[in-house]
Amino acid sequence: MTTLQDCQHLDATDPLRPLRDLFAIPEGLIYLDGNSLGVQPKSAAACAARVVEQEWGQGLIRSWNSAGWFDLPERLGNRIAPLIGAGPDQVVATDSTSINLFKVLSAALTMAAHDSGMRRTVVSERSNFPTDLYIAQALCQERGFTLRLVEPEELPAALDDGLAVLMLTHVNYRTGAMHDMATLTAAARRAGALVVWDLAHSAGAVPVDLLGAGADFAVGCGYKYLNGGPGAPAFVWVHPQHAERFWQPLAGWWGHATPFAFTPDYQPAPGIKRYLCGTQPIVSLSLLGCGLGAFEAAQPLGGMAALRAKSLALTDLFIALVEARCQGFGLGLATPREHAQRGSQVCLTRAHAATDAQGSGGTPEPGANSGANSDTDSGAFAIVQALIARGVVGDFRAGDGGAHPDILRFGFTPLYTSFCDVWHAVEHLRQVLEGGEWMRPEFTRKSTVT
Repeated sequence: MTTLQDCQHLDATDPLRPLRDLFAIPEGLIYLDGNSLGVQPKSAAACAARVVEQEWGQGLIRSWNSAGWFDLPERLGNRIAPLIGAGPDQVVATDSTSINLFKVLSAALTMAAHDSGMRRTVVSERSNFPTDLYIAQALCQERGFTLRLVEPEELPAALDDGLAVLMLTHVNYRTGAMHDMATLTAAARRAGALVVWDLAHSAGAVPVDLLGAGADFAVGCGYKYLNGGPGAPAFVWVHPQHAERFWQPLAGWWGHATPFAFTPDYQPAPGIKRYLCGTQPIVSLSLLGCGLGAFEAAQPLGGMAALRAKSLALTDLFIALVEARCQGFGLGLATPREHAQRGSQVCLTRAHAATDAQGSGGTPEPGANSGANSDTDSGAFAIVQALIARGVVGDFRAGDGGAHPDILRFGFTPLYTSFCDVWHAVEHLRQVLEGGEWMRPEFTRKSTVT
């Protein structure tokens, strides 16, 4: 079993170790929730002060030109592009993931109706992130399409001649399971369908090659692994062959070919710029640039390939230590072991809370359904809260009372997560379980955000 001394050696010899110094990690905190909200870059506070005090405070409206505010979405998009396998001038940073998904899915449905009116089905994964399903449901109802939800193993059979659009999240938010983007995209394209990918849990965490995979559309999040800050702008990519075929539905003035001509009729800007809509949030866009700076600092250290290798090493270590040090407490593994099928998070399930603090009940086979149907039964929520109280921050995702159990979710951001973080996190988890600490009443009280 890996020891603390082994982890100290891994950290000392980690070529990516200098990147941790770019982030403001609170003293004594083990942060394993970067898949929900990334850590603040140290440069963010000074950047915000500069934008607020100088560019806004002194430059005022002149800063649209002098400080480069106007073209910030495209400049940031070009910095995101290498992380997702996109080309220059193919990405813009703007709006939220939900709004961008509405734009691209609407465009995809328009294209599908134009090219083959007989295709009327949108397929997605049943456990896809809910906002994606809500957007798809609303658009399908409006456009007369059918939204079909399937389990991952049912996807190949669902790619039939009625399929208009396949809409998937690359890495599942609940389990960390990662789809084979190239294989599924190719299969959908052979069926004559378009493919939309949500990269919210991929961008900055795993290598992505949108152009190489032949994808059609993609959206992604700026505040998770890209460390852009709470509510940071998202990004949108459209394959160049589609970018100018149709308007996106939110035809705002920022996406106009000549926005300051102020003409009454809409003429879309060329290429990806037509996927902009209204006036851009300059302060938050600027902070997103701070997060992207860490990836540029990682480039001479091996870039995304090196970050992926460390991510896999961190998640392998976490799984191994949990299974070695937390036996007998009903923990199971929801995340695939296979590297090609795993993102940068590890998700644990837990059997019924009758598996008490003394370890009765045993450990289910990793990957098996633990039988946990709610936090009341499993104790998963309370365990996460007990860890947070100790300074180990992960999060909880509720099950559905059926095939999908409650999840203890831990994200590993290789830019700043250390091997010692992993060792200490598992030691805290062992102590929480062994001492029954999670049973304390204060750990069962839910706040709005879980």
